[in-house]
Amino acid sequence: MQRLALFDIDCTLIDAHGAGGRAIFAAIEETYGVRGELGDYTFHGRTDPAIVRDLAMRWGVDGKRAKAGVEDCLRRYIARLEEEIRDGHIEVLPGVRELVTALAADERVVLGVVTGNVAAGAMAKLRPTGVADLFEVGAYGSDSAWRPDLPAVAVRRAEGRTGRRFVGKEIVVIGDTPADVDCGAALGVKAIAVATGRHAVEELSRHAPDYVFPDLSDWRAIYDAILA
Repeated sequence: MQRLALFDIDCTLIDAHGAGGRAIFAAIEETYGVRGELGDYTFHGRTDPAIVRDLAMRWGVDGKRAKAGVEDCLRRYIARLEEEIRDGHIEVLPGVRELVTALAADERVVLGVVTGNVAAGAMAKLRPTGVADLFEVGAYGSDSAWRPDLPAVAVRRAEGRTGRRFVGKEIVVIGDTPADVDCGAALGVKAIAVATGRHAVEELSRHAPDYVFPDLSDWRAIYDAILA
């Protein structure tokens, strides 16, 4: 039995209490000179590069300029995010430390993250958790602006790092959004949904994950589900 367990970060492992949003709004204003309202736009299930481009265009920047400014905007975003995190906005969600520590100690499991955060942003958010070093591989918004690409990137990295091949239900995606579940379904992998973000258990269940939990506090049950 072997497992590649791939965790989403925001609202699955941690709650940054809006730090990312504040940082990205400030960076967009500094880069493009625009600021606006989100309306019905949501960050969930999207990557940082896509969010920058989408919001810049939503707030009046033409597409060519929006695309050209993404890298500069993301550099500004990381600087702003580091400031936010120094102010102590990162909360590790219940059960996370226990679950991640137990999985990292199990030689059958390779731990990774799959996140729309660019790599530098992901590391900034994970650093205060005390478990950042337990994740062996990752796939990030800096690898692709299209979120569904990322699980396959993480799998390739895990295989290259370990020399092991991971297929089907040996790959487990754990996240808090329908996008996380749908990503898993598209690859034929095991999907575990947790209702620690904006989506309730009932809504997540409609997307037919293999398992759904209200949160990670019953970490032994999630551990067993990953290894099942």
